Amino acid sequence: MSVEIKTAIIEPVRLTFDHLEARIGKGKAATRYQEAVHDMQSTQNFHYRPTWEPELELFDKRRTAIVLEDFDQLLDPRQYYYAPYTLQRAHQQELADGNFDMVEKRAMFATLAPAWADKIRRLIVPLRHAEWGANTANCFMSAYAYGAPFNSAALMQAMDRLGIAQYLTRLALVLDDHNPQILDRGKELWLNDPVWQPLRHVIEDGMVLKDWFEVHVLQNLLLDGAIFPYAYRHFDQAIGSQGGVAYTLVTEFMRDWYAESVRWTESTIKVAIDASAANRAVVESWVKAWEPRVRAALTPLAEAAFAEAAATVVESIFTDQAARRVKLGLAG
Repeated sequence: MSVEIKTAIIEPVRLTFDHLEARIGKGKAATRYQEAVHDMQSTQNFHYRPTWEPELELFDKRRTAIVLEDFDQLLDPRQYYYAPYTLQRAHQQELADGNFDMVEKRAMFATLAPAWADKIRRLIVPLRHAEWGANTANCFMSAYAYGAPFNSAALMQAMDRLGIAQYLTRLALVLDDHNPQILDRGKELWLNDPVWQPLRHVIEDGMVLKDWFEVHVLQNLLLDGAIFPYAYRHFDQAIGSQGGVAYTLVTEFMRDWYAESVRWTESTIKVAIDASAANRAVVESWVKAWEPRVRAALTPLAEAAFAEAAATVVESIFTDQAARRVKLGLAG
């Protein structure tokens, strides 16, 4: 007796939703990311106009000077939606926790030169408040931007900034034996120390901008492009020769996160400026207006941190940023 086993292949009637087929083509399977972000923007049946801006709808393309035929083009190259985003951040948090535990268990900050410990207290810890500003900026983008791909990525960016602020808080507490006064002093420095006031001024001015894409350019391109190289590359390199390996370990997340987030920032800006010459001109006008203020805000911090090397550090940071813009297709 023989047994013949047959297999039957049942072809699905459809591989994805109609609105995704219209984007990717009939007979193609959509990714989870595409299913999560495309055509989720509300476009009709709004209950009321915002009382503070009655000339606009709640969700309105006119909230930015950037003009796109389809704002769903502003995709995240990381293809983050809830599941992969939270899994990635959970893994990174495990690594960061391990670094903090090792630094604390082995009292690694004890080998740090006292002058550099003071520099961390004065020139790094107050960045907690700059991160809160970055969180506020990205929350604004998420609230008012048009199109789910950008909105969702901006909200994840906002949550990341709270995480970075928490890591800076933890860094401060580990440095000073969990004495909370270091946080109070950091706030006082942020509010009153002259070296922080230009940066604070720029961040607070950014909070009253109404064009969400301008906020994106200011915060995620210009401010981050100056602060992260200052705090987590040049400061890290300088402190390394002073027993600063502990600083390197507890700020590893910031370096990894910045390298990753740059991909989203640059991708969205490139899509916008490639769409039209008018968009490119608008973005270049924002860069021209804000970059001198960002540079002026970074300079006193660099002078306090690097002394006679400050001018070289500042020039290096802004030369890199100019090259980055040229690569995107903007004026250097």
